Amino acid sequence: MFRTKRLLIALVLVFTMLAGLLPAGANTGGAKITILPIDRAKFLAGQKFDFQAEATDLPGAAQYWEIEVNGQPMASYFGKAEETSGDAKTVRYTLRDVAFENAGPVTVNVQIIGDGWVESRSASYQVVKAQSQAKPAKNVILFVGDGMSLPIRTAARVLSKGMSEGRFNGLLEMDQMEELGLITTSGMDSIVTDSANSASAYATGHKSAVNAMGVYPNSTKDPMDDPKVENIVELAKRSRDMATGLVTTSDVTDATPAAMVAHTRRRGEMNAIAEQMLDPVRRPDVILGGGSNHFLPKSTPGSKRKDDRNLISEFEQAGYVFAGDRTSLAQTGTPDKLLGLFHLSNMNTYIDREVTKNPAVLKSFSDQPTLWEMTDKAIQILSKNPNGFFLMVEGASIDKQAHPMDWERSIYDAIELDKAVGVAKRFAAKNNDTLIIVTADHSHGMSITGTYHELDGKTGREGVRVYADAGFPTFEDKDDDGFPDNPAPDVTLAVGWANHPDYQDDFKFNPAPLEPAVVLDGKAVPNQERDPGGALQTGNLPIRVNNEVHTAEDVPVTASGPGAGYFNGVLDNTELFYGMVNALGLKPGK
Repeated sequence: MFRTKRLLIALVLVFTMLAGLLPAGANTGGAKITILPIDRAKFLAGQKFDFQAEATDLPGAAQYWEIEVNGQPMASYFGKAEETSGDAKTVRYTLRDVAFENAGPVTVNVQIIGDGWVESRSASYQVVKAQSQAKPAKNVILFVGDGMSLPIRTAARVLSKGMSEGRFNGLLEMDQMEELGLITTSGMDSIVTDSANSASAYATGHKSAVNAMGVYPNSTKDPMDDPKVENIVELAKRSRDMATGLVTTSDVTDATPAAMVAHTRRRGEMNAIAEQMLDPVRRPDVILGGGSNHFLPKSTPGSKRKDDRNLISEFEQAGYVFAGDRTSLAQTGTPDKLLGLFHLSNMNTYIDREVTKNPAVLKSFSDQPTLWEMTDKAIQILSKNPNGFFLMVEGASIDKQAHPMDWERSIYDAIELDKAVGVAKRFAAKNNDTLIIVTADHSHGMSITGTYHELDGKTGREGVRVYADAGFPTFEDKDDDGFPDNPAPDVTLAVGWANHPDYQDDFKFNPAPLEPAVVLDGKAVPNQERDPGGALQTGNLPIRVNNEVHTAEDVPVTASGPGAGYFNGVLDNTELFYGMVNALGLKPGK
């Protein structure tokens, strides 16, 4: 019946062209068809997603839609009815919560027919099943050093382990893993990604756009209606009733942790993201980090909510124990569910929390836990689940301090992440059933030029030492805790940046975090409070940009444990998802 109708329409169109009513070669109406998910997308068999075909700039009313999946009408292929929406110029055809159940290639053909015009487009997909493993992983711990490029990992090793006559005195925990590979970082709409859409690729196995997570972006203004793709937390809970957790030093509703659970076109919808975290379908058992301002009612000082909902109370009503500082976190024991929010916004950097401890910087948040303490607590709780767990741990301020080119704070936070990796490795060593992955979501344009010192009276650019003049920095770690005792030794690293605004640099550690430039009358100019008298670094970014920005280079990935062999060679960022589901052997059903 369907094919008969299609044949009749095709015959009408041919007759129309032969009659001269539709010129030969003018078989399109100028409309644009977008198919979501996009062409060449890859799916885990059984993974839920929303399908949407969107036609814009229609020359007239669409009289007939024809959408086929592998030659079958889409509605009958998936066994559910479609939704249609739009206006005179735009039409959308949507199916929610569908899945490809069988592995293999899939082709989707879309055709729209109007009065005297026709428009068509197709997309090809790949559907795979999780590969069988000789020894599947029970647990997966994913460490994301936000923005942790290879030079940042190198600098962390320099500061944490030191060098003697050109040899490192030791390796980081993340260096000492079985597998090493490279991950490409671009999103579907840009060669340079942001943290939301790059983390979303890790969480779903699908590309997305800048600022988006867990969705394919359509043309509507509503940031919450875009076609969704099921993420790793939802899959782990639905297919195996695993425990799940998020640990971060950022707002827990910020890009990387949010991408593991949430669906939105706009990462800034943090109040809505906090509400999504309450949904049992995706609610993590452990949530630890900053960002209480999106959980507290608007009547509370510092809140960013626009309503009187107290999400902390709602989590407690759902069985969660709440911790608001380091002391209370240590006293919680190992409840089944834990929510810990240790700052109104992003947690302070390791240097500010543990080294300088400046009250003007910390304000009322002088009792914040370390990343490895949060990681240890999360593992203790999640490992009680006999079905295993998925845990994402983010070192967020590696990125947040790379943007203002505060490399010391960024590197200390990379070392803090490495200490958390050590906690996970010691846990994994007990049973050899845990896959540990350490990577970044994107890169930054930081590089190590040599060293900087003023021991001979030279300052500014002349104090930068290169090649044989550089020697080695003089960081010391007398208490052997993995962190330099002093972030400002006599001889420090000389660090440069590939992209930046106009700013001043005296090449010395800043006792307090400050922006490198401020925007005045639409133009970024050097911040006179930071490095006064420092050498002017002429910018190479658009004049309105006051921070360093992400770059497009590949990022390293290291892995150990069951399934680690997947993580070698050059991998697209979406492949990290498939490495995790393969290791776990996830086979979600309908």
